[in-house]
Amino acid sequence: MAEIVADCPRCGAQHITFDVKELNLIKLDYGWHHTYEAFSICRHCRRSTTLILEEKAQNHDINLFQKTSPLTIIDSLNNYFFVTRFLSLRDQSATAPPQYVPKTIADIFNEGATCLTVECWNAAGAMFRACVDLATRPILPSGEVTGLNHKTRRDLGLRLNWLFEKGILPSDLRDISTCVREDGNDGAHQGTLNKEDAEDLLDFTTALLERLFTEPRRLQLAKERRDKRRADKKS
Repeated sequence: MAEIVADCPRCGAQHITFDVKELNLIKLDYGWHHTYEAFSICRHCRRSTTLILEEKAQNHDINLFQKTSPLTIIDSLNNYFFVTRFLSLRDQSATAPPQYVPKTIADIFNEGATCLTVECWNAAGAMFRACVDLATRPILPSGEVTGLNHKTRRDLGLRLNWLFEKGILPSDLRDISTCVREDGNDGAHQGTLNKEDAEDLLDFTTALLERLFTEPRRLQLAKERRDKRRADKKS
């Protein structure tokens, strides 16, 4: 039977051996890098845990697991895989970021969505506020601009007001943007956010990112497809 050594999240035993009963391939990168969910039994407490295993590149044929199942391996699976974590509440379905959002912002959005799933309302609010902060900084004009001083550039609430007043952000988002200033600051400094506050921040962040990144990119792709059809017709 395949086995692997890891820390048990059920009983707290460290570096304990698990019997690996079943494997489920969840990801394959580069044609060889396998990621598995491993249903495993702790030999100390005899309770089950699903471990996440990521294949190592070193010390073995990188095509090995295209030929054979890891369950047939006699020596420890630690020689072939890293135990990255275990399946937990964080894996519960969470809201995905809008399409075509820059990776830096998408990563923070995912962190906020995970916090929302596990009911960490203040942390979720802080992450969504950070998304809005990162998304709106680059659209400010550079240089000296009337009404746009250092404080307005730095403070997210003042910045949003200025962007709405100048028509740089769509006016129909203004009503729900107050949650970023009010709820976002509460989450960061007072720890008073509740579920509804965090969900308001999620809704505004999603709408803003769609306007700034998703819709322009979709229009660009549609234009490229149209131009290609006309070029193909002429050729």
